[in-house]
Amino acid sequence: MLSLSSAALKATTAPSSQGRAIAMTTHRGRITGLVSYRSDTGREQSIPIGPCLFESIDGRSVDIVWGARGQSSVALPIEEIQAARDQGHLLLLD
Repeated sequence: MLSLSSAALKATTAPSSQGRAIAMTTHRGRITGLVSYRSDTGREQSIPIGPCLFESIDGRSVDIVWGARGQSSVALPIEEIQAARDQGHLLLLD
C-alpha cells in the first residue's frame, strides 16, 4: 500500500459488501493551491483552499472531503494526490 506521508497512519477496517475487511486510512490535511477535478457534468472544478480530510481505501484512490459539514467530496487516483502534494498544493497534517 502506498503511503501518503511518513506520519503514523490511522488505519481502521470496515466490512465490505462481500463480508471481507477493507483497510481505510484517514489523514487531516489542507488544500494550499490548485487541485482540480472533473465534476459529474464534466466541468473542471477546483477543491477550495482550506481544511480537508483524505481517506484512502486499499491505496487505489483517495477521497478528499471538504466543507463546513463535510458535504463535498471527490475521489482522485493516488497519482494525482501525490502530484498535488509534490507541487505543494496539499499538505498532510498528520
